[in-house]
Amino acid sequence: MVVEQEAKQRLHLVFGGELSNLDKVEFADLKNLDIVGIFPDYAAALNAWRGKAQQTVDNAAMRYFIVHVHKLLDPEGA
Repeated sequence: MVVEQEAKQRLHLVFGGELSNLDKVEFADLKNLDIVGIFPDYAAALNAWRGKAQQTVDNAAMRYFIVHVHKLLDPEGA
């Protein structure tokens, strides 16, 4: 007997913006952050992150990040 188990949600946020200083994560303009979206798993978030990072490769100050939202919502279960 095969029991299918629903995959646990592991939400990830992808966002980015232009940094004011390349030596630290400090954004030049918080009003212009690019919120790419929230994704159901790391693989989908990584795919979105890669796409945005490749689109902005000519801007050295532009950075995109993946935030593991599931770890913030449930730190002990992550």
